[in-house]
Amino acid sequence: MSKIAGSGGEPELSLSVGLYERLRKKASATWRRKTRPKDPEQLEGAQAPFGPGRDAKPLGDILSGLSDDLGWTPFLLESEILSAWPEIVGAEVAERTSPTGVNEGVLVVSCESTAWATQLRLMSSQILTNILQMFPQAQISQVTFLGPNAPSWKRGPRSVPGRGPRDTYG
Repeated sequence: MSKIAGSGGEPELSLSVGLYERLRKKASATWRRKTRPKDPEQLEGAQAPFGPGRDAKPLGDILSGLSDDLGWTPFLLESEILSAWPEIVGAEVAERTSPTGVNEGVLVVSCESTAWATQLRLMSSQILTNILQMFPQAQISQVTFLGPNAPSWKRGPRSVPGRGPRDTYG
C-alpha cells in the first residue's frame, strides 16, 4: 500500500485514511453551513435546552404530518372505511357483505347472494352518504355491489357443447 509522507514531523498516512479525513472535514463543514441558522438569536435559542422549537410534540401529530407528506392519507382512509363497514351499514348487512377494496374512488362490496346485491344497489345512495358523513376526506364517489359468481359448466370431462343452462344468476 502506498504511503503519503508527512511534512515536518507528521506521521505517514495511508491513502484511504487521508482521503477519509479530507472528506470528513469537508462534509462536516458543509453540514454545519446548511444546518446553522443565519440569525445569531436563532442560534442561541435553538441551542438552549428550553428554547423555541424544542417542545415535545404528540406522536399523533407527527404521524399525521408524515402520512400527509408521504401521500398515505387516502390509503389510510380507505382502510378505515373497510374496517368500519359494520358501523356504516349496520350489523345485519355487514354479516352478509364484505368490502373487498377501493379502486379509483369506487368501493367494491361483495355480497353473499344476488338478492342482497340487488337490495343494496337500491340503497347505494344512502350508504354513500353514510360513508361521506363518517369520512369526509375519503374520495369515494361510488359503491358497487357484486353478487356471487355463477358456476361455470363449460369445463370438465362431462361438459356438453351448446348454450348450457339458462338460470337466473347475477
